[in-house]
Amino acid sequence: MAPRKRSGRGISFIFCCFRGSDHPEITYRLRNDSNFALQTMEPALPMPHSEELDAMFSELVDELDLSDKHREAMFALPAEKKWQIYCSKKKEQEENKGATSWPEFYIDQLNSMAARKTLLALEKEDEEERNKTIESLKTALRTQPMRFVTRFIDLDGLTCILNFLKSMDYETTESQIHTSLIGCIKALMNNSQGRAHVLSHTESINIIAQSLSTENIKTKVAVLEIMGAVCLVPGGHKKILEAMLHYQKFACERTRFQTLLNDLDRSTGRYRDEVNLKTAIMSFINAVLSQGAGAVSLEFRVHLRYEFLMLGIQPVIDKLRSHDNATLDRHLDFFEMLRNEDELELSKRFDAVHIDTKSASQMFDLIRKKMNHTEAYPHFISVLHHCLQMPHKRSGNTMQYWLLLDRIVQQIVLQNDKGHDPDVAPLENFNVKNVVRMLVNENEVKQWKEQAEKMRKEHSELQQKLEKKERECDAKTQEKEEMMQTLNKMKEKLEKEACEHKQAKQQVSELSTRLHDLSTRASFSSIPGGPPPPPGAPGGPLPPPPLPCGIPPPPPLGGMPPPPPPPGGPPPPPGPPPLGGAPPPPGAPLGPAMKRKNIPQPSNPLKSFNWAKLPENKLEGTLWTEVDDAKVFKVLDLDDIEKTFSAYQRQQDFFMTNNNKQKETDNDDTLGSKKVKELSVVDGRRAQNCNILLSRLKLTNEEIKRAILTMDEQEDLPKDMLEQLLKFVPEKSDIDLLEEHKHELDRMAKADRFLYEMSRINHYQQRLQSLYFKKKFAERVGEVKPKVEALRVASKEVLQSRNFKQLLEVVLAFGNYMNKGQRGNAYGFKVSSLNKIADTKSSIDKNITLLHYLITILEKKYPKVVAFHEDLQNVPIAAKVNMTELDKEISNLRSGLKNVESELEFQKSKSSQSGDKFVSVVSQFITVASFSFSDVEDSLTEAKELFYRAVKHFGEDANKMQPDEFFGIFDQFLQSFSEAKQENENMRRRKEEEERRVRMEAQLKEQREKERKSRKAKENGEEDGEFDDLVSALRSGEVFDKDLSKMKRNRKRINSQVTENSRERPVTKLSF
Repeated sequence: MAPRKRSGRGISFIFCCFRGSDHPEITYRLRNDSNFALQTMEPALPMPHSEELDAMFSELVDELDLSDKHREAMFALPAEKKWQIYCSKKKEQEENKGATSWPEFYIDQLNSMAARKTLLALEKEDEEERNKTIESLKTALRTQPMRFVTRFIDLDGLTCILNFLKSMDYETTESQIHTSLIGCIKALMNNSQGRAHVLSHTESINIIAQSLSTENIKTKVAVLEIMGAVCLVPGGHKKILEAMLHYQKFACERTRFQTLLNDLDRSTGRYRDEVNLKTAIMSFINAVLSQGAGAVSLEFRVHLRYEFLMLGIQPVIDKLRSHDNATLDRHLDFFEMLRNEDELELSKRFDAVHIDTKSASQMFDLIRKKMNHTEAYPHFISVLHHCLQMPHKRSGNTMQYWLLLDRIVQQIVLQNDKGHDPDVAPLENFNVKNVVRMLVNENEVKQWKEQAEKMRKEHSELQQKLEKKERECDAKTQEKEEMMQTLNKMKEKLEKEACEHKQAKQQVSELSTRLHDLSTRASFSSIPGGPPPPPGAPGGPLPPPPLPCGIPPPPPLGGMPPPPPPPGGPPPPPGPPPLGGAPPPPGAPLGPAMKRKNIPQPSNPLKSFNWAKLPENKLEGTLWTEVDDAKVFKVLDLDDIEKTFSAYQRQQDFFMTNNNKQKETDNDDTLGSKKVKELSVVDGRRAQNCNILLSRLKLTNEEIKRAILTMDEQEDLPKDMLEQLLKFVPEKSDIDLLEEHKHELDRMAKADRFLYEMSRINHYQQRLQSLYFKKKFAERVGEVKPKVEALRVASKEVLQSRNFKQLLEVVLAFGNYMNKGQRGNAYGFKVSSLNKIADTKSSIDKNITLLHYLITILEKKYPKVVAFHEDLQNVPIAAKVNMTELDKEISNLRSGLKNVESELEFQKSKSSQSGDKFVSVVSQFITVASFSFSDVEDSLTEAKELFYRAVKHFGEDANKMQPDEFFGIFDQFLQSFSEAKQENENMRRRKEEEERRVRMEAQLKEQREKERKSRKAKENGEEDGEFDDLVSALRSGEVFDKDLSKMKRNRKRINSQVTENSRERPVTKLSF
């Protein structure tokens, strides 16, 4: 094989992967005439010191991505040649400055070409231009520095090529473009990094194999050369077998190698193309047979070769001898010799000279002879016996049965000790070694299974007991925590009340003393000449200080207070009029700020903002008295608003999306029939449902009774089971019937016995209801508390948010500027108008609404206001709170607690049974629950007050507005605001991407012009690498030289062992 020349535009590096380690010879040649040698070129710059030169030269060698062998040869060059090479390469890089940006250009071109699905619409010049672009990429991948390939890989250029290959139509598949794309992949694999990237890609080899479906011979040859070379790469052999299986499904063929055999047997009429294609096919077949697992496994080679023999490759090989081509004959000889070697080795296993694999009787006799008098012989006979009973009709699924048997045997033969299959596994999840181990230890496995089942049952029982104890522990822990919290709260409350009581008692004592002193002085003052009044009290005694806790102060001395005016009497006299004149009439806005606003008027009519204007007589006490939109007009760009929302252009509406509904279904279990000879007086349906409940509960009647009397201290009764038990409380009619048959207690059915036992418990239904309420209380309070808290916090948020107030001020300015007449000159608007902002469309762009424009203005002028949603974090939760349902839940808790207290009083008045803990448990529960409930009630009262304040703060009617409606308005606006903000961001990003794309296209166009000037020189300077050397060695057959030489030496030995009476298949005459 001639050495491959690795050239770099003016410098030729002569390397070869399959030759000796001689130093590369460096010469200088003209680009167009490589036979004319030039004189040695002297570098223009002085040569640096040896250490610096080695460092610079090392960077250059790294960019070339050479093998270790070639790197050593490069570093062994004299210093003068190193400096010449370095200067030459650096000069080339200066001439081609900007080459690192080329991958973006090629990737854009590939994506653009892949978007055009057909070549029919293209002119011939366009098709040639596309082909030139791909050829230019192939050249760049070979000749450019390593950083070009790295950049191409990082930008996912391989995926672009593969996507182009997948999306090609028939015309493109048959064109030169297809061949060039395969060449690009081959060029990418010409260095270690690119090759590793291609092999690690999940679909690359499969997509390359799909290209075998083309009729273009050059493309097929290129694909087969790549796939054959991949077989020689570690880990590549199995990928090729998987790719051929993928191609079988892609081409809808019966076997995976059918296309190769068809092309091998077909005549095209063009000798050179036909020989090239058939040589490529044979080199690929030999690589598949001899590489990978085939390098060491006879069974694997025989297995794969049988596929080719079944497709009729032997007659085709005999016919190919007529082409009289040395390279093709070399591959045919290798196939024949490898087959003869394998058949000889196989025959030695059976002590035979030759095995005729076409004769079923000879193969059966050999197997029977080998298996006779062994432990496996009965199983062999059993296999044959069952094969006799296999389906043998031509119709139906007969073939599939035999195919299954064939695949099982294949996997037994091919699978190694680790359970790995060198070929694509015929049967998935079928590990032969594991199955054999299970058969060997079948009895032991059976014993282990029985022991495991026993341990599993014990584990299940222990798990149930553990879960029961955990539930009991959790309940006790939760009860303890709740009690501690309640005690702490009660302690704080008692301390606070004790402190207040102490202060009140002290103040009462002080007031009593003072009152006594004043009374004494008053009595002395009534005596003539009595002591004068104390200083500091002219005009009468001082009024007493106010008492805490709302205690009214005592009346002043000197008589009773004046009586209140009689009902219907005249009103008190009016106070002094305010400064500036008479008081305003009722309902009129107060102060000079409520005068008609000075709103700037647009020069042209604008689209109206459909808001609900708040009447001026409802402004008092709301936030609108604090809002001043006049200062906003100084900040806004009114001309831009007028341009964006002009009323003279057409409007378009958005489309609304629909929501999908989901449906759920529940399944009920059924129970078997009753036992025979059982006494049952309860209704059949009721008894059946009761039996189902008891079977799920898994407790005896005594355990249920004990759990109810002890208020389920051990947590035996889950809450859902208690709810079901309430449905099976014994009714009076049931109790009467059961009392009549109590002497037949042993014969009673399970349900009847249960109802009878429960009816013996005093106040069974009330106890059960109290227990259920006790278990559900914490859960129900836990459901109510978050709703109350959300209502309270959300009300505070909307009252205190400054950013939201500023937002309303800007919206008010927008509305007053855009609306005229009765709709304009507003001092406030209803909060529901916020959700109508998006209804006003822009006159310039139908996709822009007033909400989009408002967000843009806020981001520029009021950036802090854009984050107002951070001030209203609890509003979405409060929007789900319904006050009516909340009051109903509180009422249910109150009535339930009252019922439990009533039952507690009743049980206290009765003598308790043995083991009855109702009074002690429920008393403790009532203490904790009452305090928790009062805490929830206080929180709800506070939340309602804050909510009513918030509603009035925004000028709404507090009697009509519910929390879900009020906060729902804010929640909807928050969502719309967030969506519009994201849409603004998307529009801004698209605009930036478009600008960036335009800039890149301009830059790439400029680089392409520069590239076009030197394209011809680049095409003449293609580089070949080690992957090319591998493909060339495979094409010429040199890769099989070692094995072929060995087979030639053994040929005489093989022929000498053949006797005249042997049944060996005659070896095809080989031409060396």
